[in-house]
Amino acid sequence: MHFSSKLIENAVNEVAKLPGIGRKTALRLVLHLLKEDNGTTTDLTEALTRLRQDITYCRQCHNISDHEICAICANPRRDQHTVCVIEDMRDVMAIENTSQYHGLYHVLGGVISPMEGVGPNDLHVASLVRRVTEHDVREVILALSPTMEGDTTAYYVTKKLREARTGNPLRISTIARGVPIGGNLEYADEITLGRSILARTNASE
Repeated sequence: MHFSSKLIENAVNEVAKLPGIGRKTALRLVLHLLKEDNGTTTDLTEALTRLRQDITYCRQCHNISDHEICAICANPRRDQHTVCVIEDMRDVMAIENTSQYHGLYHVLGGVISPMEGVGPNDLHVASLVRRVTEHDVREVILALSPTMEGDTTAYYVTKKLREARTGNPLRISTIARGVPIGGNLEYADEITLGRSILARTNASE
């Protein structure tokens, strides 16, 4: 791809570094910004600069936040006794979009993956254990990906919580796994279908 301007080429090269953005798409985006008024480009630049300079992570749950304590943890209307453990902040957004969960979160920052050099000490497991032992947490929901790494992480977290928790009983649960609504059984893999049968529920009366 040849450019008549080195400035455009540099901009395209930077935009193309974003995930899912090829050079052709990057070129369209750069040319679009070039056609817009200066205010549009300035606003975008300032928003990205402030994102890098001012964004922080919640001291309690490790979710992205504008303040030391995120809006979810600071909300007194949330269920303070339930903590949902997830892999990263994208999972928080996905669960919040369902409007079905009203507790708190704990972002691990990944899953245990020896192949990628990620061990338990690289995750926010210790802070989760402290949080559960020091506060009145009654249930921990493990909402991790149904992969070998996710299952390994769930097992490790469960083991650590069981070892550390004394006194009041702690319920540790996992999100349901099974055939999605609208899916056909013939297209479900054996593991998913098997888990669906094992985790079957009573039929509605």
